[in-house]
Amino acid sequence: MDKRGFMGDMILTELEDIVGRENVSTSESEKLTYGVDYFWISRMWADRGRRPPQADYIVRPGSSGEVSKILKIANYYKIPVHTWGGGSGSQGGALPMAGGIMMDLKRMCRLIEIDEESRTITAEAGMVFQQLEWYANEKGYSCMHIPSCLTCGTIGGALAHRGIGIMSTKYGKIDDQCITMEVVLPNGDIINTLPVPKHAAGPDLNQIFIGSEGTLGVMTKATFKLFELPENRQFRAFMFPDMTAGFAAGRDIMQKVKPSILRLFDEAETTSIIKKIIGVEEKGSFMNLALEGDKRIVDIEMEIVCEICQKYGGRDMGSEYGEKWYENRITFFYPGNIMDIPQMFGTMDTVADYKHIEQIYWAMKNAIETNFPGVRFIAHCSHWYEWGTMIYDRFILDDPPEDPEEAIRLHNRIWNTGVRAAMAHGGVINDHHGIGLKLSRLMKEQYGPAMQVLEGLKKSLDPNGIMNPYKLGL
Repeated sequence: MDKRGFMGDMILTELEDIVGRENVSTSESEKLTYGVDYFWISRMWADRGRRPPQADYIVRPGSSGEVSKILKIANYYKIPVHTWGGGSGSQGGALPMAGGIMMDLKRMCRLIEIDEESRTITAEAGMVFQQLEWYANEKGYSCMHIPSCLTCGTIGGALAHRGIGIMSTKYGKIDDQCITMEVVLPNGDIINTLPVPKHAAGPDLNQIFIGSEGTLGVMTKATFKLFELPENRQFRAFMFPDMTAGFAAGRDIMQKVKPSILRLFDEAETTSIIKKIIGVEEKGSFMNLALEGDKRIVDIEMEIVCEICQKYGGRDMGSEYGEKWYENRITFFYPGNIMDIPQMFGTMDTVADYKHIEQIYWAMKNAIETNFPGVRFIAHCSHWYEWGTMIYDRFILDDPPEDPEEAIRLHNRIWNTGVRAAMAHGGVINDHHGIGLKLSRLMKEQYGPAMQVLEGLKKSLDPNGIMNPYKLGL
């Protein structure tokens, strides 16, 4: 189909009829904008003067009804559909690799309800999560989903890749916080998952769509838990002799108390980023944590934490560094502090049980630094569970190839090496950044024969294959 000719103009007028002419664009400048997110390859590609992937139509629906009508048109003409929230994703999950329609949901940003009796908040999926948090704060609550992309990521984006915030160790990931959702299926049907997630009425439909990255439908509305703002929040920092001691302390802490924040940094990150941002001068594995809630309980929990850390050789550094970390939690990601073009970099976050996590850390570090001279590997563990933890591990290359094709080749080799080392030792492809285009090729390696379950869902819900092609291995 020639989307730029006669038929293309006919489709354009159909889309304009749904959302209004002012909410559809085919301008080259907008197409370029929606061809670059925070995925390193997309940014490098544009930086080298190459043309990024482009949609044929940029469409901004204002309601789930309009989303439904757009998907019906797309199904009829078999046009690919991609959804866009804040564009802050690092995995290329929103990039329009197959052209077609780019659906930007940010017009859908209305607050629907704050239910103080049930302690829930409901809003449309195009709302930036910071705005949702502000609405909650006005009533004395918090969603407790505080990611580094809080000020630029949307509700739909957080749900699409199963995102996580810095308070997850106590309050859970986005899938723990979500109560119910409205979803527009690829055929245009508008459905609602059940009003509560804990039931025996079959599988939890929330968990089918959360993390599906736009491949199974468009999430247009969601309800989340609300938590009372804590009466008391206490910070503490410790320096451990090595990661082994830090892993053991973190495991034991999780069996006794539930910190809102628990982060353990390897020596490479302690002596680089932590030193630069909050002034820690010592070598070792730095841990900072926060406990919060009723002060009487928090005081007792902090005593327990200190006892556990002392048992494993952790030196108590008091509250100052923990408070500094919290004050600078977004500063870490500002220009001048975060890796950026022209460097080559990536975050290979994985997650595993305590039995395997340290093996994975060393396997990934050795695989990256041995096979790719000049590449640095730094890591920290930022989200903890009763059974295990995750590693937020990053590689950094200061002088990557200038040629785009050679740069892509090297980038993907580094990713393949690191992620396969994680999987070989009991980890998974990713913990919370998602799969997108970046890791799509590794999904079949991760799932094996179980991949047919995801493929079956895709074929049943999206038989024409229009929803976000080439992402999530689907």
